[in-house]
Amino acid sequence: MRGEHTHSEPPAPGAGASPVGHVPGPRPPVAVVRRHSVRAQVLQALRAALVSGEMTPGEVYSAPVLAERFGVSATPVREAMQQLATEGAVEVVPNRGFRVIEHDARELTELAEVRALLEVPVVLRLARTLPAARWSELRPLAEATTQAAATGDRAVYAESDRAFHRAILSFAGNGQLVGIADELHRRSQWPLLAPRTSHEPAQPPPRALLIADAAEHTALLDALIARDLTVVSALVHEHFAGADL
Repeated sequence: MRGEHTHSEPPAPGAGASPVGHVPGPRPPVAVVRRHSVRAQVLQALRAALVSGEMTPGEVYSAPVLAERFGVSATPVREAMQQLATEGAVEVVPNRGFRVIEHDARELTELAEVRALLEVPVVLRLARTLPAARWSELRPLAEATTQAAATGDRAVYAESDRAFHRAILSFAGNGQLVGIADELHRRSQWPLLAPRTSHEPAQPPPRALLIADAAEHTALLDALIARDLTVVSALVHEHFAGADL
């Protein structure tokens, strides 16, 4: 991404936004896009940095400094950070920037409980009524979570994880439900605060935990296709019990 006046230029296809904390490298000529697209790219990059733990809970980040690293003006960065503030990921620090909010295990447990209240009854109802062929349509999404888990990249896994859950809920035909559940899911993916007795930053879950979480997706899909309601019920409750990955 480059700085903009009325229009801005994003990275070349496939290049993506520069990771926070890294100076962007040279870019080939690209097509001109609207400024809101720059904001969307910055927001995506910031979300990835938050989920991966690259942006540390408790730290304050300046919009102008981040803008320089991204190669854009401060305006789309501020807009993206304001969006993250509404999502509960950061908070405004007057005259300084934005602090990454410190989340604890209790908060994420509460989010998992609310998600379970919304999603579990819907999944169980769909398990009794939806034909196996419809569930089979989700096989590529389940496989995508497995592939993402294998990379060990928490940000990549977070996106594929939410896509799988959105697809399941979409079968209910309730767009409000899908949107609310996805927002709760996103909030549950922010990294945990490191223990107060530790000087080490909070660490993302090891690859083994991501792989185990992805395996639950595959097992759940198999049970839904087989219409094994006992296994489906056990799996969805177990899955939300560990939903703070």
